[in-house]
Amino acid sequence: MKKITIQIHCKDQSGIIASVTSFIANKSGNIVYIDQHVDREQNIFFMRLESEFNSFSIDTFKTEFITVLASKFKMKWRIYDAKDKPKMAIFVSKYDHCLYDILSRYNSGELHCEIPFIVSNHQDLEYIAQNFNIPFYHIPVSKSTKQDAENKQLDLLNSHNIDFIVLARYMQIVSRKLIDQFQNKIINIHHSFLPAFVGAKPYHSALKRGVKIIGATSHYITEELDAGPIIEQDVARVTHTHSIDDLITKGRDLEKIVLATAIKHHINRKVMVYNNKTIIFY
Repeated sequence: MKKITIQIHCKDQSGIIASVTSFIANKSGNIVYIDQHVDREQNIFFMRLESEFNSFSIDTFKTEFITVLASKFKMKWRIYDAKDKPKMAIFVSKYDHCLYDILSRYNSGELHCEIPFIVSNHQDLEYIAQNFNIPFYHIPVSKSTKQDAENKQLDLLNSHNIDFIVLARYMQIVSRKLIDQFQNKIINIHHSFLPAFVGAKPYHSALKRGVKIIGATSHYITEELDAGPIIEQDVARVTHTHSIDDLITKGRDLEKIVLATAIKHHINRKVMVYNNKTIIFY
């Protein structure tokens, strides 16, 4: 049994759903999931579909899909084999909470992916990688070595055929060179106090202002810092009775959950990006 996932977007027009489902039926496919969305402002149609086949040739399917559907409706589309495990590289610095959470989920089989290696600009978390038997690469980054460090990172990413990158509290700005090669494939996590509370101690600043909600945001990175397409967000309420340690603990818990959810959405091909906005199919 072969299971595939198809993502489609194109100008909204009559007959798309009927044509796609008929095409799958004519191929003796069984649709097990289908969802669609129309962006009325931009007149763009989005669809995500999962289908199972007893007999299947992906090359033949692609050729006929282009001829019968994609050309007719001028579709942008992608097809994924459900058995394929995308390769995820993890970048970290010194904070360990997100790394521990990701590796625990990975170790339990919750994340349908491979993790060929972990990269860090510090050596502090190497022991965690060793505990999970994942190769760890220490690539220091400074103002004078940044370009050389990024070249080493790219060599690692390309040599392992990495599909996407997770910044699990990697405290460095990623360059355009890396972003261009992994467009909408670098996932970041940060607290949601930005841009109101910037700097090294945002929780301290938020506490002084008496904030009532804290949160976390996971998004794909772009050249504009913390302005990429948002994949997942969550919040927690706090009161004047919470200490700074309480806020930090709640914030880190949110970061772990939000980042893990974003990773799973990406791995399961549930995210589509259009004009710096995400469509998430749940």
